[in-house]
This record gives sequence, structure tokens and C-alpha cells, in this order.
Amino acid sequence: MDNGYIIQIEPQYKQRSYYWKTAIGLQQVDNLTPSDYLIETANANIKGEISLDEVSKRIATYYENKPKITQEADTVSLNIVKVLANNTFKLSPFELLSIHKQLFCDVFPFAGKIRDCNLSKEEWVLNGESVIYGDFYTIMQSLEYDFEKEKAFDYHSLDEKQTIMHIARFISDLWQIHPFREGNTRTIAVFTVKYLRVFGYDVENDIFEKNSLYFRNSLVRANYNNRKKGIIADFSPLEHFFENMLLKGEYKLKSREISIKI
Repeated sequence: MDNGYIIQIEPQYKQRSYYWKTAIGLQQVDNLTPSDYLIETANANIKGEISLDEVSKRIATYYENKPKITQEADTVSLNIVKVLANNTFKLSPFELLSIHKQLFCDVFPFAGKIRDCNLSKEEWVLNGESVIYGDFYTIMQSLEYDFEKEKAFDYHSLDEKQTIMHIARFISDLWQIHPFREGNTRTIAVFTVKYLRVFGYDVENDIFEKNSLYFRNSLVRANYNNRKKGIIADFSPLEHFFENMLLKGEYKLKSREISIKI
């Protein structure tokens, strides 16, 4: 019986190319570089010569007797492609947790689990200072609050630029909570792409391929305050990223230009 539903199939050439470029580019945020074998295998998938299932089998076989130095970058790149190729989404904290689990299930034992300790991280863009992340005791409450606020937000009175800027702030708030021990930026980036699809935006460009590290640094700058030293959170780098991504902006996205001296 035909019920009107269409079963999702593997993406077409343009989409496959975009997904792989995004996935590989996002490894830069953690200073990871995929192997040449992953690049070669990804190209075979992009050309339609092999399926994603075959990519998975080849990567698993490749690392049976190989050093594991590039395995995280290869595995997570493949997992990002799988998640992006899955055209489903629900605006919920559990969507974020699910994305993290899918990306890192073969890498971290805590994949999909909220962190159980507080963190800090020296940021070169802050001259060694750290963003203050959310307290691990309140992560789920913070996520639920931000998601409920976003669900209730009325976009009707906003123009396209205002809409994008609001989404950028929502994404920034989620990142500042930093729900996971590792992999926050990659998870947030994939979540961002999937959420933007809900609004009908075409995000199939090279922004994450070429500027993933800038994306992370712009999130850092949007969430750092030091009033004593005259520094306040600056959303403009993140806004420039989103404008380039969605409105064909022409801002030069250079991390060194948004770094601060403390």
C-alpha cells in the first residue's frame, strides 16, 4: 500500500561532496588530519563508486593492522557524513546528545553523555585565557531552557539577516554550555547545519571546509568577558561567519584578526 512516504536514499554527488568537505574540514578544530586513505575512499564515495556502507567497511579494515594516529579524524569524518546525509531533525536537547553519540560512538566511551566534571581550556585567541563554560551540574537544565526559549521564539517580525543573527546567538549559547567532555564544536557545527535546513537555507558551501577553526574561535570570542581589562563578548566574528555562510557575505575570516591581547 502506498502511504505517500518516500524512503530516504543516499545523497547525490553535490551533497556527497559538500558533506565530505565539511566533515574533513571540521577536524581542524581539534588539530586532527584525516589519513590519505580516508581522502581516497571519500573521493570514491563522492564519485558514486562505493556506498557509505562500503566506506565504513574499508575504514574498519584499514585500521585493523595500522597505527591509530589518524583513526579519530577518519572515523568522525565518516560519522559526520552519515549524520548530515540523514535528513531528520528535532529541536531538542536529545537531538544534540544523539548527534554527539553518532559522531563519537567509536571514539569516546562517553559519546552521547553529558560531562561529569567542570572544564577550562586555554585559548590562543584569548592569549591563554579560557571561556567560562556551564557548570556540569546544570547542563541538562541549561539545555532545556535554551531549547524551550528557541522553540517559543517568534521569527515572524525578523528579516533574513535578523533571523540569521538570532540563530547565531542560539548556537553560541549552546556551545557555551559545553555539554560534553570532548567534541563540542564538531557536534555544534553538525547540529547547526541540520537546524538551518529547517529554515530552508542552502548550506551546501565550503564555509566549514575552509573556516572551521575560525568558527570555533568566533564562538570563543562571543563567550568571553573580562570587564576588568575592558574586554566584552564580541558577536561580530560569529555574525560574519554566518553572513558569509548564508547571505553570500564577503568578510575575511581570519582568526588572528579576532585574537585579543590581555
